[in-house]
Amino acid sequence: MSPAGGAAAASAGAGNAMAPGQNAELTPRDFQAIAAIMYDDARISLSEAKTTLVQSRLARRLRKFGLNRFCDYVDLVHSDAEERSAMVVALTTNHTHFFREPHHFDHFRETVIPTLQRKQGPIRIWSAGCSSGEEVYTIAMCLLGPSRSSASWLRNADVRLLATDIAPHVVESVQRGVYAENVAAGVPEPYRSTWMKPTQGGFVMAEEARQMVTAKVLNLFEPWPLKAAYDVIFCRNVMIYFGDPAKEELEHRFVEQLARGSFLYIGHSERLIGPAASKMRSCGHTIYQKPE
Repeated sequence: MSPAGGAAAASAGAGNAMAPGQNAELTPRDFQAIAAIMYDDARISLSEAKTTLVQSRLARRLRKFGLNRFCDYVDLVHSDAEERSAMVVALTTNHTHFFREPHHFDHFRETVIPTLQRKQGPIRIWSAGCSSGEEVYTIAMCLLGPSRSSASWLRNADVRLLATDIAPHVVESVQRGVYAENVAAGVPEPYRSTWMKPTQGGFVMAEEARQMVTAKVLNLFEPWPLKAAYDVIFCRNVMIYFGDPAKEELEHRFVEQLARGSFLYIGHSERLIGPAASKMRSCGHTIYQKPE
C-alpha cells in the first residue's frame, strides 16, 4: 500500500520563464518537514534516499498552486487539511497485480476456502491496502472458483469482502472493477473467461465478483469502523513502508480484528513482530493463523 528554500529559476531571457514548480529545489529541511507529516499521518517512513521521488511527485502539486518553492508548499499543507491529505496520497505507492504471490492463493484455495464453506454464519475478508483492487478481486475469483458451478456454494452464503486504501482514486478503481487488457492478462484461465467480461479497452469484473466487494477509503492508523471479527485479512507489501513501531502497532490490531482460527497474509519480505508474533502461528511463508 507511498520542500524548500529553492528560489524559482530566473528566466534566461524573454519567453523562457519556468513553469511553477519546475526545477524547484527540495532542501533537506523541507524534505524532513514532509517526511514528518508522512510519518504522523500514515506512519510511512521516508529516508533521504527518497528525495528525488518526493521532489518529482510533488512538483505537480506546486504547479497546481502556482508555487515556485517547496517551503511555500510545506506552509500550505500545514494550513490546508485537504491538500495535506492529497500530499500523503501523492507520496503513497500503489502497485499490485492479479494473483500476486501465488503461494498465498494456493493456500487460500486449498486450506482456507474449504473451512469457509463449512462455516455457519457470515464470512468476512479484508484486503487492507487494496490499491486498485487486483488483490480483492483475486480473492473473489478464488471464492467463486474456476466455473459457474463451483460458485454454487455462495448462493446461500453471507460473504463480504472489504477493500480499503488511503488513496481515494484507487478506491474508485476498485468500485469500477475495470482493468486494462494487459493487466487482465495476469488472470489465469479459466478464471478470466468466467469472471471477467470484455469491455472497451479491457475487461470488467463480473457482477458476481463485484457484488461481494465493498471498497472504502481508510487510513490504517486511524480508528477502524469495523464491527465484525474477520475470517481472513490480507495486508501484503504495505508494511514495508513503515518503521518497526508502526508495524508492531498495525500487526497487533490485525490480530485483534481476527476471529479465532482465522488467517493473516502479509508480504513476502515482511514478518510479524511484537505481541502479534506470540499470538499467531506460522502455517506457510508469510501465512499465519490465530489459534482456536
